[in-house]
Amino acid sequence: MRSTFDTKGDPGEAGLHVAIIMDGNGRWANARGLPRIAGHRAGADSVRRTVEAAPSLGISVLTLYAFSADNWRRPAREVSGLMKLFARYLVQERERCIANGVRLQAIGRRDRLPASVVKLLEETEQKTVGGRKLHLRLAIDYSSRRAILDAARSLKMVTEESLSRVIGPDVDLLIRTSGEQRLSDFLLWECAYAEMVFTRRMWPEFSIEDLSGAIDEFRRRDRRFGAITPMNEARTA
Repeated sequence: MRSTFDTKGDPGEAGLHVAIIMDGNGRWANARGLPRIAGHRAGADSVRRTVEAAPSLGISVLTLYAFSADNWRRPAREVSGLMKLFARYLVQERERCIANGVRLQAIGRRDRLPASVVKLLEETEQKTVGGRKLHLRLAIDYSSRRAILDAARSLKMVTEESLSRVIGPDVDLLIRTSGEQRLSDFLLWECAYAEMVFTRRMWPEFSIEDLSGAIDEFRRRDRRFGAITPMNEARTA
C-alpha cells in the first residue's frame, strides 16, 4: 500500500515511506554530562532537519517514533519534560509545516496524553491537512500491537487489504539510530517488507548526509518480495 503523496507535485509519482526509530537522545546527553532532557531538545533539532530535507530526498511519508507506550515507565520528570517539548514543537513548527506543505498527523493513543498536548495536536492536524509535499506522522504513546488490535476490532471483516488500509502505508525503509537492532513494537505490520538500516549514530547527531546515505543503501538493495529477479534467475539457470 503506497502513499498518495508525491515529492515534486507530480500526480501519481509515489515517494518513499521512511520510518525512523529516533534512539539515543539520553545517551548522547549523558556522554556530555548533560541532563537527558537536553538530549531530547537536541533530538528535536534533528527532527526539524530531517523533515526539511525529506521531500528533496524522495520521501513522501515520514513516520517518526517519538514516544512509545512503554516510555511511560520512564521517570515522571523526564516524561513531563517530553510532553512540554512536544507542545513546544507543535507551536513552533506549525507555521513552518503549513508554509512547506507538510501535513502532520499523530498516530497512537491520545487518552493518556495531557489535554493541552491533545488540543495542540488536533489543531495542528486540522491546519496542516492540506499539505501535499510530505506526510509527517508522529507516533506518540504508540504501540504497534495495540494499533493492530484496534484496527482489527474496528473492522467487520478483517482482510490483509482492509487491515492495511486502516493501519497505514507500508514502510519502504526503516532506520534506527544508536546501534540498537530491534523494532521495539514499532510499525510491525507496516514493516513486513521494509528494508532496514541500523546506524550507531545517536539521534541528535543524525545528519542529512546520514539520511541520504541510508536512502542510497536502500536503492542499492535487491527487493524481491519473495520472487526471483531476472538477474538472479539467470544465475540459477
